Amino acid sequence: MKIAIIQLCSKLDYKTNLQKVRGFLDEIINEGPVDAVFLPEVFYSMSDGVAPTPYLVEEDNEHWKNIRDLAIEYKVALIGGSVAYKDNDKILNRAINFDKNGELLGVYDKRNLFKVSLGDTSLNESNIYTAGSGPLDFKFNDFHIGISICFDLRFPELYRDYFKKGVNLISVSAAFTVPTGKAHWESLLRARAIENQSYVIAAGQWGEHNAKIKTFGHSMVIDPWGEVIAQIPSGEGFKIVSLSKDLIDSVRRRMDVSPL
Repeated sequence: MKIAIIQLCSKLDYKTNLQKVRGFLDEIINEGPVDAVFLPEVFYSMSDGVAPTPYLVEEDNEHWKNIRDLAIEYKVALIGGSVAYKDNDKILNRAINFDKNGELLGVYDKRNLFKVSLGDTSLNESNIYTAGSGPLDFKFNDFHIGISICFDLRFPELYRDYFKKGVNLISVSAAFTVPTGKAHWESLLRARAIENQSYVIAAGQWGEHNAKIKTFGHSMVIDPWGEVIAQIPSGEGFKIVSLSKDLIDSVRRRMDVSPL
C-alpha cells in the first residue's frame, strides 16, 4: 500500500490551511496514485489553546463538506487528521476518516487530553475539549488501522488493545510542542511500533502557529521493526511511502509479542 504523510503549520484561518492541503495533494497525486493521505492534528484550524477555533466542524456543515470533498476530488482516503468538532454542547478533538469516495470510515475522539507546564509553554486541553471514551479501528485494503491523537501516545494500553484486535498500522496525528517533542516524540513512536510490531504513521504539525503554540514537526513513518523509514524534520511538506504487509508478517513470525 502506498501512503503519504503531510506536515503543516496550520493557522486559525481554515481557508489558508485548506489551500495548503490542496497544494500538497496536487503534488502527491502528480507523483502517482496513493491509497491514503495521513493528516496532522487540528489540521483544519489551529487555535491558541485558550479558546476554541470559531471554525467548528459539525456533521454535514460547510467545514465537514470541505474536508470530505477533498477525498472525493483527489480520489484518496484521508486518515488520522483531527479537527475541533462540535457535538451538541461538547467540543471534541475528533479524527475524521474518509475513504476516496467520501464515505466515513469512522471517527475517533481524543481520549487523553494534553496538560503541560514547561517553561513558557502552559496548555490544558480540557479547558476546550471533552475527552473521548472509545477507540477506533477499521480495515483498509490489506491493513488494519488503529487511530490515536498526540498525547494518546503516552498511554501504551490503548495500543496494546489495538494489537489484540489485530491492528497492524497505527495512526498518530499530532501537534507535539517543541520541548516535549525534543525529549520524547521519536522514542515514544518507535516504542509503539516495536512493542506492537506495527507501522506507525505520525503526521504532525510544525512551526509557530500563533503567539502561544509552537510545534516540533518531525513527522515520520516507522516500520514494524522500529526503523524510521521516512521523516520530515522541519518545514511544511510531504513524504510518500510504500508499506509492506509481508514485512509485518515477517516481523511477527520472527518474534512473538502476543500478551499472555
